[in-house]
Amino acid sequence: MLLDILVAALLIAGGIFFTAGTIGLLRFPDIRSQLHALTKADNLGLGMLFAGIAIHLASWSVALILLLTWLLALISASLAARVLASSERHIDPAVGDSQ
Repeated sequence: MLLDILVAALLIAGGIFFTAGTIGLLRFPDIRSQLHALTKADNLGLGMLFAGIAIHLASWSVALILLLTWLLALISASLAARVLASSERHIDPAVGDSQ
């Protein structure tokens, strides 16, 4: 019963973070803010969803696969955000002057 509540809380929280990341992507004004919302909130939401799924399935092998998948998603999101932010600097040179 307690594990079911924990799984439900993790899945709901993960869904909320995914929703917040999507809203940030759609509502924030510049690409850096959008990337921040998308990478931070979505990766946290993905981790919570995977934790909820791993607890629900109660399998170490599935938990390990989900952990590795989450780590790969973290790495790819940070690299993609870095590439997009640096490409934006080349398109709009005024962005790099504010730092």
